[in-house]
Amino acid sequence: MNPTIKDVAKLAKTSKSTVSRYLNGHKVRRETEEALKKVIKELNYFPNINARRLVMNNTRVIGIVVDDIANNFYSGIFKGIEDMFNANGYQCVYYSRTSHYQGEFGFVDLARERQVDGLIIVSFLKRSQKFIEKIQKLSIPVALIGDSNQNEQVFSIDVNNEHGIREIIKYLHRIGHRKIAYITGPEEFSATHWREKGYKDTIKELGLSYDSSWIVPSDWTEAGGYSAMMKLLEFDGITAVIGSNDEVAIGALLSAREMGYKVPMDYSIVGFDDIAVARWVYPPLTSVKQPLYEIGEKVAEELVNQLKHGKAPTEKRILTEPQLVVRQSCINL
Repeated sequence: MNPTIKDVAKLAKTSKSTVSRYLNGHKVRRETEEALKKVIKELNYFPNINARRLVMNNTRVIGIVVDDIANNFYSGIFKGIEDMFNANGYQCVYYSRTSHYQGEFGFVDLARERQVDGLIIVSFLKRSQKFIEKIQKLSIPVALIGDSNQNEQVFSIDVNNEHGIREIIKYLHRIGHRKIAYITGPEEFSATHWREKGYKDTIKELGLSYDSSWIVPSDWTEAGGYSAMMKLLEFDGITAVIGSNDEVAIGALLSAREMGYKVPMDYSIVGFDDIAVARWVYPPLTSVKQPLYEIGEKVAEELVNQLKHGKAPTEKRILTEPQLVVRQSCINL
């Protein structure tokens, strides 16, 4: 038979309640702690999670629901989430939305069956009103990373994509650029809308040249950026090109070089996201860095405050500020 909490208490010469306190993260006397560690190791004891769930009415587990768990872009977010939860005695379990038979609403069972104490749902795709309504009916704390469908009743955190593009255009304007083209992204992502809005609004505010044909779509891949840049090379006068993500910008850079142009002498090129490869291409790519670790850390902190202290978020919608990273892919005119 598996050892029980009673066996641990007996060998450690303490009470079951003391063992329980220790296992639930509460402080006990130093000598008691050392004795418990030794006995638990000797007995190879593991707490009965289901029994503890019944007694404590919690699991100490947080569900992280991800639209694509293979997406390396999320790794910084996951690191921030796990560091915060681990420091507060919670474990994270990851669920891939795409592999669940219920698809988009597979997370509902996790809440209904109380398999987790809280949920973080991670996706940068646009979210429907139907999805938001499902969230609002759940009985456990839930936080969204990404789009909130402009709903101020559900706690969510995202990057201020509009601000990121504004910073890029203001930087290009400061160094003399007046004709700036833009490679946009797929419609299904919320960031596409906000980044393009940031481009159009800032171009207008600064009184810069605007031509709707200078906005070219892409699928946010290097190949998509390459094709988009080939179209932009047909226009006269453009001195700078903004890629709405780094892969697109890198594709644009390769396209310009292949056609005999020099970057940044002929075209200044800027990306968005500051992925690792941005600093290794030639020339190193100016980009906008998303605070991914801080996003993960902040959303986990808010859930911990709700679960441990009963504190509701002071803000329902948080937008973090991306930071411009200047490298060698732009030139002063």
